[in-house]
Amino acid sequence: MIIKSSEYVISCVKKEQYPNPNNLPEFVFLGRSNVGKSSFINALTNRKNLAYTSSKPGKTLTLNFYLINREFFFVDVPGYGYAQREMKQRMDFGKMIEEYLSSSVNLKKCFLIVDSRHEPTEDDILMYEYLKHFNIDVVVIATKCDKIPKTKQIKHFKQILSCLNITKDEAILVSSETKQGIDKVHELIESYL
Repeated sequence: MIIKSSEYVISCVKKEQYPNPNNLPEFVFLGRSNVGKSSFINALTNRKNLAYTSSKPGKTLTLNFYLINREFFFVDVPGYGYAQREMKQRMDFGKMIEEYLSSSVNLKKCFLIVDSRHEPTEDDILMYEYLKHFNIDVVVIATKCDKIPKTKQIKHFKQILSCLNITKDEAILVSSETKQGIDKVHELIESYL
């Protein structure tokens, strides 16, 4: 799949604001704060600044919709697990994400992003179990694999599979820097269009 165009459309906090009148397919990106969601979206679209990246976690505060190739949407949601947020704000984010996941009739695939350098956190495991419980089609994206020596990548990947109790067909090892795994994700998206 070749991504020819990508544009930011709108930031939303509730269902009434979702921008998809033509019922185009949607692909949502979930992950804890600072896991590399924005960098991953930018790597997929081959754009440097489509999704805003920051060294400080917790910058995404809304559901951000990006129109890709005028054929489908990427939806970036706030990161979970950021301890410095107030409890009320974390609860609001949880409700906003839950409303999207439970009400979007256009959602085709969920990308759950974890850091390949570490075992999935308790929040990652809870999110994965939540998605499976509600029969939401999910693939795990293990980012930042360029930060692991090549000889240790398989070991880290197997830890993630074991921790989430998934098979290698349910996860992809990715680097937003070197573009490792990006083609596999493009193929996966294309299979849903």
